[in-house]
Amino acid sequence: MADRVCLGAISGAFGVHGDVRLKSFCADPSAIANYGALTSEDGQSWFEISALMPIKAGFSARLSGVATRMQAEALKGTRLYAARDVLPDLPDDEFYHADLVGLAVLDTGGAQLGKVKAVLNHGADDLIEVQLTGGDTVLVPFRQAVVPTVDVAGGRLIVDPPEGIFSDE
Repeated sequence: MADRVCLGAISGAFGVHGDVRLKSFCADPSAIANYGALTSEDGQSWFEISALMPIKAGFSARLSGVATRMQAEALKGTRLYAARDVLPDLPDDEFYHADLVGLAVLDTGGAQLGKVKAVLNHGADDLIEVQLTGGDTVLVPFRQAVVPTVDVAGGRLIVDPPEGIFSDE
């Protein structure tokens, strides 16, 4: 998966003519249609996006090869991926979520706290879901003040969390 990045997901059918509801994970949500054919997670299916129209909670879109509502409904939950080499290079302070998942999470003293399980966005700031070494998970705001160091090449990020996030204090 290192050669591909998830750009969005199909959340269901839209209308009766085979259009889908599409949630974009791009910084500019409408840019999801700019990267050519997107593939399913297993790489077996590919889709060209056309007729992208904003709707509540995402877009309606026409996908190549999808002509009926039943076909669109069958794709619910399908995540759409683009080849990494067609994506733009990012500035030093921006990251693809896929590059953060799996990084070791250390505190400012160097003690390992866990690993990044997921990067979530529910409308405001991104949150990093950290799988603690004990098995629980915690959510950490992904802001410069809380995550001062992201070292993708080194496989780690350093957190300086507000008091109480990693303990019951």
